[in-house]
Amino acid sequence: MSSVLQLKDIRHSFQQGGQRLEILRGVNLLIGRGEIVALLGPSGCGKTTLLQIAGLLEKPVSGEVFIGGQKVKSAADGVRTQLRRMQIGFIYQFHHLLSDFTALENLMLPQYIAGVEKKEAKSRGLKLLESVGLEKRTEHYPSQLSGGEQQRVAIARALVNRPALLLADEPTGNLDPQTAEEVFNVMLQTIRSLKIGALVVTHNEELARRMDRVLRLKDGLV
Repeated sequence: MSSVLQLKDIRHSFQQGGQRLEILRGVNLLIGRGEIVALLGPSGCGKTTLLQIAGLLEKPVSGEVFIGGQKVKSAADGVRTQLRRMQIGFIYQFHHLLSDFTALENLMLPQYIAGVEKKEAKSRGLKLLESVGLEKRTEHYPSQLSGGEQQRVAIARALVNRPALLLADEPTGNLDPQTAEEVFNVMLQTIRSLKIGALVVTHNEELARRMDRVLRLKDGLV
């Protein structure tokens, strides 16, 4: 199985007042293509920081990040931006949809940025919205969608540029239990059908056990 994400001896710390707080103390992690991995840990343990480093949004103090086998820690900003745009999809606890655009348009815009032609962008968007059960809501604006529907659009948007790696930070944490279950099922089914590698931060032990592997971040180590 080829890897989509590899972290080697990742260390990170923050300066707080007169103290330096060590958040990550040498994290090693490998995710293969098509593998869905849950990351659990108490609040404040560094899960989101680790996700930001994996997604090239932040650079670690030391250690190395590989995306699809490519070493990227010291890569130029332009290379990192291109990798984020084309190889990595992000899902957050809050959907962050653009309120002035329809569900379909929210999926087409990131494709335009990636250089996809309008016809292809629309076709991809429609297929993904259908895959998450929203084929009848394509022309609806976020304000016309329920919380669960908005998060389904966010999942589709994260996958629309066909990334190799998906990073999700509490993707159902803002939903009621029943809606969270429905959205989680849609997310897992869609990820598996596309054979994408995924790292999913969650506090939900039950949901975590339904993924391929469960990792725990504690005292700065996985």
